[in-house]
Amino acid sequence: MRGFLGETPWHRDWKMAFPPDYREVCFRDGNLQEQHRADVYTPCGTTLEFQNSPISLTELESRESYYPKLIWVLNGKKFKGFRILKHLPDVDDPRLQNYEFCHSDHLSMIRKDDLLNTRGKIKRLNFHHPELRDIPLTAHYYSFCWKNPHKVWYQARRPLIIDLGGYFLYQLKQRPQLSGAYAYLHMISRKDFLARFIDK
Repeated sequence: MRGFLGETPWHRDWKMAFPPDYREVCFRDGNLQEQHRADVYTPCGTTLEFQNSPISLTELESRESYYPKLIWVLNGKKFKGFRILKHLPDVDDPRLQNYEFCHSDHLSMIRKDDLLNTRGKIKRLNFHHPELRDIPLTAHYYSFCWKNPHKVWYQARRPLIIDLGGYFLYQLKQRPQLSGAYAYLHMISRKDFLARFIDK
């Protein structure tokens, strides 16, 4: 099994989920005279990189620059202080356009007007508040906490999938906000994720 020597079982198992001709595909960069090897390269032109450990920002930017259709898959079982918390509403719900999610472990929001009016006290609203209680929570968006984050992953410009084991994966997404981007998780089926790239 070319390229599997020295890899973790997690890394190897992910590659084995794809046909042999998708794995360890090599590319030659004529300009820089460098060779790149994709963990998985699919017929639709998507590269999947399986990352079991942190990488530098330089390495992240290098790979994202070289592979225009890159998806990161991270071994979230190695993350320290990482916990999924609560269901979220649809973060793009038009009824939330005048609110921002608070950067805390407790699900709450603040009004943008309060944030812009620095003279007043900013009041936190939970989803029992009359302004928010009619907005339903979803079954696929989640808040989370990460006490010791690998901050480089928040700089990723390509999709980032966290594998915590089991039947589901979690895509780390960020909602732009005046108070700073709000990171959240989008739960997706592992089976459906694989089916996007493997022809039956």
